[in-house]
Amino acid sequence: MSALTFTLKIRPNQRVDMSPLVCQHLHECEPTEIAAMPLRCGKQTVRVDELFSISGTDSADIIIKNSFDKLDFIGKDLAFGSITVEGDAGAYLGLSMTAGNIIVDGNTGLYAGAEMKKGYLEINGNTGDFLGGALPGNKMGMKGGLILVKGNAGDRVGDHLRRGMILIEGNTGDYCGSRMIAGTIAVMGTTGRHVGYAMRRGTLLLWNTPYISASFNDCGTHTLAFLPIMFKAFASLNSRFAEPATAFNRVQRYAGDMAEMGRGEILVKH
Repeated sequence: MSALTFTLKIRPNQRVDMSPLVCQHLHECEPTEIAAMPLRCGKQTVRVDELFSISGTDSADIIIKNSFDKLDFIGKDLAFGSITVEGDAGAYLGLSMTAGNIIVDGNTGLYAGAEMKKGYLEINGNTGDFLGGALPGNKMGMKGGLILVKGNAGDRVGDHLRRGMILIEGNTGDYCGSRMIAGTIAVMGTTGRHVGYAMRRGTLLLWNTPYISASFNDCGTHTLAFLPIMFKAFASLNSRFAEPATAFNRVQRYAGDMAEMGRGEILVKH
């Protein structure tokens, strides 16, 4: 079977809720049923075939072509299968996904991977604020899985991160790792202000020295045996994190945030 492919025919002026077009919702649907499914577009509801031409039949392998930044909620609650986005994606990409893979060729909006529980999310461009974070009013962000960003990320990466791993090849904005409960965030580029703000536990692994708040204690330099093991686990990724020259085990360690539990750590390549 060929992949179930949605090719955008027109770019609507309003934002589109793409949450119905996930593998588990389309698993036993006939092509005519998929074409007639309603999508929220601004204040209106439109049929899928009004916006997309549809081809292929394999609903476990979905491709969205000609995508742009007003297609929101792509892969929301994804439970199995894969979604490939050719182009940009809007906000809430992979929100609360529990399994499967999502790969985006371009950029994404706010809250990508927010509150995801398992699965793999790859963004080949840049992404917005609150990557892997918690929705407003909630206390837990990403709870598991792996997010890989090959470009830059916005502010509040991993806000309220509970579990899982976020890998960023580029730069991040302010408050990276804010209010972390646990988990790991690795950033090859530069970070903005207030790194690790109010983090309780978890690890921030950085290639470049950030501005360290006074509420973090300098614990000196350390050789950590777990880092080579972790880098070895990245070998299967299509990423700079998989390159042998990327690995290191000598770090400067900072413990904090002492304004909270103080059990988190910022590890900076030495």
